[in-house]
Amino acid sequence: MKTQFAESTATEDTKGPEMKIQLFRILYNEDSTRGALFVDGKFFGYTLEDVVRPAGVKVPGKTAIQAGKYGVIVNVSNRFGREMALLIGVPNFEGVRVHGGNTAEDSEGCILLAKNAIAANKIQGTLGKEFTAAVKAAILRGETATIEIFETKAGF
Repeated sequence: MKTQFAESTATEDTKGPEMKIQLFRILYNEDSTRGALFVDGKFFGYTLEDVVRPAGVKVPGKTAIQAGKYGVIVNVSNRFGREMALLIGVPNFEGVRVHGGNTAEDSEGCILLAKNAIAANKIQGTLGKEFTAAVKAAILRGETATIEIFETKAGF
């Protein structure tokens, strides 16, 4: 079963049913980027990522991925030892996952997801497992999953 999820990827040319995940980045500061995540048009939770930097600038472990559209699969994380959502095709990044965490220190390029935004640099009440379960259920229904990340701030 695990390989079924790992082999299911979404591309721009995907036909058929699709789980559409949207992340709107809404709050930027020198330590992190906060946003809101929607699944099929419904609010799912708050996100926290590393700092959004200009194109071509990457500080290892402290830089958010580029805005854009990516495939999402579920597979077992070697680091965490459990099934987790994984973004596919992210330029200059590997192993970008959606998981729980509270501050950008928990991220290393991943997208943290939680129920509550309690400060500009902090979220709380992990939704990582719930998100993974939702993506896995969509894949089992025969859907592909994609995430599209939007910047709500013009320029840097």
